[in-house]
Amino acid sequence: MRRPARLIGVLTGVTLMAACTPARGPADGLSDPPPRPGAPTADHTPAATCSPEGIAITGLGVSAAMGLRAMGLELLNCGDRPYELRGYPAVTLRDADGDPIEVRIIPGAKPITSGFDHPPTRIVLAPGERAGAALIWRNLVTDPTVVATDGRELDVAPVAGRRAYPVALDGPIDLGNTGRLGVSAWERRKPDPAGTPTPAAPPPPTTPPVNPL
Repeated sequence: MRRPARLIGVLTGVTLMAACTPARGPADGLSDPPPRPGAPTADHTPAATCSPEGIAITGLGVSAAMGLRAMGLELLNCGDRPYELRGYPAVTLRDADGDPIEVRIIPGAKPITSGFDHPPTRIVLAPGERAGAALIWRNLVTDPTVVATDGRELDVAPVAGRRAYPVALDGPIDLGNTGRLGVSAWERRKPDPAGTPTPAAPPPPTTPPVNPL
């Protein structure tokens, strides 16, 4: 089945826990929740502001189709020196009270859908260049006894082990009760012919999940 052109653009123009593996990561399927906002290990300045390490991470909005959701992420090298990436964005979700939500993070999202499984590659962004990645999930309720999860706040680190930054959401990350969130690897974002990357959220592919449970 042909994937939508916008999804291909995000994935080819476009890293969660492959570059630096923490004690809890893809090996056991759980993300490491960083401390609450204001803790010294997290930077909670607005994501659009260039960080001390010379990057800015922003969300590109959510696309939805038949319960499948996809959200684009973009990392801009807003500093004055090259910035290296290899791996997946390291993400943490928080509820409406700001408390971390335990989520199974899936690099590549194969149990959720296809099309997000390209391997990480080394990227060196020159000042002004951008990389892109995508989050994908299903708003699926498979067990009425389990409360559905809504992520109201999102923190993103370039890769596991680096500083995380808040990324504004235009709506909740509604995981249902699946507790799963897929993430694609970072890829260099190619500029459009006018020289400006196109900030578009990837529409989710329409292929069915490999394992909907």
